[in-house]
Amino acid sequence: MLSNQTKGINLAIVTALISGVSIFVNKFAVDAVRPPLFFTAAKNAGVALLILGIFLATGKWQQIKKLKKGEFVYLLLIGIIGGSLPFYLYFTGLSQIPAINAALIHKTLVLWVALLAVPFLKEKMSKVQIAGVLLLFSANFIIGGFKGFQFSRGELFVLIATILWAVENILAKKILPRVDPDLIVAARMGVGAVVLLSAVAVTAPGVLSRGLVFTPTQWFWMILTVALLLGYVMSWYRALKFAPAVSVTSVLVVSTLVTNALSAIFITHSWNVILTIQSLLMMLGMGILWLVDRKRYKVLLAL
Repeated sequence: MLSNQTKGINLAIVTALISGVSIFVNKFAVDAVRPPLFFTAAKNAGVALLILGIFLATGKWQQIKKLKKGEFVYLLLIGIIGGSLPFYLYFTGLSQIPAINAALIHKTLVLWVALLAVPFLKEKMSKVQIAGVLLLFSANFIIGGFKGFQFSRGELFVLIATILWAVENILAKKILPRVDPDLIVAARMGVGAVVLLSAVAVTAPGVLSRGLVFTPTQWFWMILTVALLLGYVMSWYRALKFAPAVSVTSVLVVSTLVTNALSAIFITHSWNVILTIQSLLMMLGMGILWLVDRKRYKVLLAL
């Protein structure tokens, strides 16, 4: 029988795999469906519609009637703080700075979650766990092409977006014991889609009407990215439900390894020493977290 934390870690690994594939795929999809903000808004809307279909097919929509006022507030905040505003800031910032700078800033997510989880979720971490998290985090800085941070407005936008996503994770963790993960997904993607589509209508008039007619290639990328995003959010919130926020967020860093592997196979056709060192550090960090979890579970069984 698996412990809840092991279930959460396993689901986080699934999320990291999906994320790694999604990051790789989005490199092509974002060039096919422009502008990037519309692409993101359309993806969120697609996932929201699929979640609505799941609710209708399974009868989960009836759970909405049981929500308390405070839970509605949490869901609304998750939709705004996690599903809309940070996407706008992230893609605006990404258009102004090198992609590698944005990626490295985004990988600080685990640090912000750790800082928030200790006081607000009362999560505790051993020295060994901290070492595993730091290994996973530091591995992302072993990468070629990084020329340093410029402390520009674009980097500030990406940093604010990352912190907002960290806040979203804390909010979700607070209500997951009482609210179905799919309801949280619906709030995040539904509210997020409305806000993002409104932002597109204001910042890029005419894009929405043109975007209603996709070419076959654009439909392919949209369907693929929507499917990946649906898998990501559904596995992610379930991981967050079972395991500590810091643990699952640190596992998500492994998505970099997946993206690097796909790039090496399909684009660069090469694997160098830097990628090898990065991969080893990530696997070592993951191994530490896994061993700590196994040890804790054995202690619980012995009680």
